[in-house]
Amino acid sequence: MVTVRIWDLPTRLFHWLLAACVIALVVTGNIGGNAMVWHFRLGYAVLTLLLFRLVWGLVGGYWSRWGQLFLAPSHVLAHLRGSAARPPWAGHNPIGSWSVLLMLLWLLLQVSTGLVSDDEIANAGPLTALVSGATVSAATAWHKGAGKLVLIFLVLGHVSAIAWYRLRKGQSLVPPMLHGDKTLSGPVTPSRDCLPQRVLAVLLLLVCAAAVRWLVGLGGT
Repeated sequence: MVTVRIWDLPTRLFHWLLAACVIALVVTGNIGGNAMVWHFRLGYAVLTLLLFRLVWGLVGGYWSRWGQLFLAPSHVLAHLRGSAARPPWAGHNPIGSWSVLLMLLWLLLQVSTGLVSDDEIANAGPLTALVSGATVSAATAWHKGAGKLVLIFLVLGHVSAIAWYRLRKGQSLVPPMLHGDKTLSGPVTPSRDCLPQRVLAVLLLLVCAAAVRWLVGLGGT
């Protein structure tokens, strides 16, 4: 048995910050009123994190890269069959890979529709002036209706999968996302998690935050 660094610190922080923001978004969206100020701020934070993760999937730790998501149907079938002749997925297995991809894409869709939504009371997305009224109406209905319900379903499915692995398979998926390491039956390529890599992550996050600030400002020009 060997202990390997699988999740680098930037990936772990991204995961927990995104989880906290999504929960807070659902809460503030349901409360409404003055809480919508924070709803918008949290939406901008989520968009910043999503942009960061998009780039980090190219330059981040080995197991955080998009190339290490096992999305091919053959990988999914091998996982479901418990086949021994399969790649070593020390990061996300094929089901987890699809779960991650769907979650990130759905969050991006929700944030995008939120930018052009208008409740016709006191809250309007910063980019509503740039699109047609029909687009605003459709985006608002989606953001408050089906989009939100599916997002909640995806979150509950993610939590249920963690619980299932813990109770049925005796595998705890949470600790590795806290300290970054997994104990495996054999050696695999570790994720780089050194100071220069973490500095790079901070710089990328600042660039992503600046990009979101610029995007949001387009509605006021």
